[in-house]
Amino acid sequence: MARIASLQIGFYRVPLPTLLTDSTHGEMRDFELNTVRVRDADGAEGVGYSFTVGRNGAAVDAVLTREIAEIAAGEDADAIERLWHRCWWDLHYGGRGGPTVLALSAFDIALWDLKARRANLPLWRLLGGFDPKVPCYAGGIDLLLPLDELLAQTDANLAKGFRAIKMKVGRKRLDEDVQRVAAMREHLGAELPLMVDANMKWTVDQAIRAARAFQPHDLTWLEEPISPDDLGGHARVVRDGGLPIAAGENLRTLWDFKNLIASEGVTYPEPDVTNCGGVTAFMKIAHLAEAWNLPVTSHGAHDVTVHLLAACPNRSFLEAHGFGLDSYIADPLRIEEGFAIAPEHPGHGITFDWAGLERIRA
Repeated sequence: MARIASLQIGFYRVPLPTLLTDSTHGEMRDFELNTVRVRDADGAEGVGYSFTVGRNGAAVDAVLTREIAEIAAGEDADAIERLWHRCWWDLHYGGRGGPTVLALSAFDIALWDLKARRANLPLWRLLGGFDPKVPCYAGGIDLLLPLDELLAQTDANLAKGFRAIKMKVGRKRLDEDVQRVAAMREHLGAELPLMVDANMKWTVDQAIRAARAFQPHDLTWLEEPISPDDLGGHARVVRDGGLPIAAGENLRTLWDFKNLIASEGVTYPEPDVTNCGGVTAFMKIAHLAEAWNLPVTSHGAHDVTVHLLAACPNRSFLEAHGFGLDSYIADPLRIEEGFAIAPEHPGHGITFDWAGLERIRA
């Protein structure tokens, strides 16, 4: 039994190296990072984290500091399912999503990291193992970049080893989106996968119109075309738009994914391990998608998620973008000829520069 001796909570504001833009969040200059370090009575440590887009990190910090630290004290760190359910139900009345689930996600990631470290296994092997080479794409947050800068960014990503690209859509005029997608397809050639992401910008009818306009450009998927809460709308977009749809980064529970999948409103379920309930929930979502014969993708937190998709036979693409974290991590994600490589270090292998993070403590 690995008794939890302490939780050390961190809250940081991470400056972004470049200004990021999308159709919903506008201009993003920094992200907020919440961390939790779980130590057991033997001195072993596991690390988890979640992030927000510039706001609400203080609420996540409060849940970790005031609630989860108390729930976890003295508990068996190996009883991850029991701890997950205790947090879920103890915090249920004010939870079921939002900051509560982001905090639970960070805690759960730390527990799995600790368990894998104690077993001296990389997380992807502890989770069952499938293939450490995971197809990945470079996720650009680039809606307002001029076309020449967008293509230059793409060339830089190709030089880093990426062989698939995602770009933002959702500009004020659809014809501008179509022109940029056409230019990107011509730039990449016919072989490389290209995805587009609207960040919930459109109504259902607008999304169907956009999907039909993008059809000639052979997209792997159209991501988050409408509000995540409109299950019937998603089904209409899948049925009438003529493109595969990726969605789920703004869903917060296994049951949200069950409802979206059952409504036939998604082609590529897309959980984010830092906001769907952690490793525990992510793997259940991935297996749920497998039961529906759907390929699973991911959002954010690629340094953790590469392990999860490396354990999934139905994985498709890992989304890779660092949100500025690479500057605070010892060994950033390794990309080789279009594949992210799950590391063999025990746990998830993320080693934060804690001294560096202290300089940006929120």
